[in-house]
Amino acid sequence: MDTRLLETFAALARTESFTGAAAELRLAQSTVTVQIRSLEKTLGTRLFDRVARGALLNDAGRRLLVLAEEVLEAESRLLTAATEDGPVSGTVVVGAGETLCSAHLPAVIVALRRRHPRVEVHLEPHGTADAVAALRAGKLDCALLLEDVVDQPGVAAERVAEQPLVLLCAPDHPLAGRERTATWQELARESFFLHEQGCSYSDQLAARLEAVAGTPPRLTRFGSIEAARSCVAAGLGLTVLPRANVAAALRDGRLAEVPGPALPHISVHLARARRRRLSRAAHAVAAQIVRHFQGEDADPVVGTEAPGRITG
Repeated sequence: MDTRLLETFAALARTESFTGAAAELRLAQSTVTVQIRSLEKTLGTRLFDRVARGALLNDAGRRLLVLAEEVLEAESRLLTAATEDGPVSGTVVVGAGETLCSAHLPAVIVALRRRHPRVEVHLEPHGTADAVAALRAGKLDCALLLEDVVDQPGVAAERVAEQPLVLLCAPDHPLAGRERTATWQELARESFFLHEQGCSYSDQLAARLEAVAGTPPRLTRFGSIEAARSCVAAGLGLTVLPRANVAAALRDGRLAEVPGPALPHISVHLARARRRRLSRAAHAVAAQIVRHFQGEDADPVVGTEAPGRITG
């Protein structure tokens, strides 16, 4: 059996769309249709129910998918074993939020160029929901997610690090350098400039501030971390960010830490689609990301405490 037919079958099962499978495999839509018909003819059974929006696996298709993935995985291992002494090459698309893109992924790319100069990495900014959808659609090879827990159908995720969070203000803000720790009641009276909704640590902080009885907190959301950071540096209010993103600004005095309630660490997960085979290049990128967060090629600011939620 031509394993290309199985690869097309798996792509259609994953995307549930002839158009989506064609885009993922870089084939004409008519080619996907012909290959699926050929596979169904070879096996003597229909594998999909054709619906208005595409194609859904039927019972026979679901049974075959498990075996098809085993065959494709075996083929991948065979090809890897045959070429493991050769240079790794290829293009890998990685999705991540701005927090991780700016603080960590540049160092990953620098180390990759040293180890695997023929591997090209394309970074795409994605929040968690968009990254998960892109993984399922085959538009991303892997993604970095800032979430306490990643429990998404069709997505496999590995926790690779914990990022400590820090409350920030301008150096001349009344809360900067204060000996007494600020309470949640005091913080709720301040203006906050936070990353956009869907950012897990910003959403947790907003929920904790909104839980304080009295006047609702003044919250402004930005799609850019730099915009929020600039407002805080100008003395307009406070924010919360991973320490890795503001380490330089804290060192040179552009920002100051607010002594406040203890904040949890936020988990970093490396995620991929369960049903998609990773290329040698994608495996190399994933391995380099893990090395980076383990401190082998860089000096990221990562913690060791277990993750939690913002509490009183």
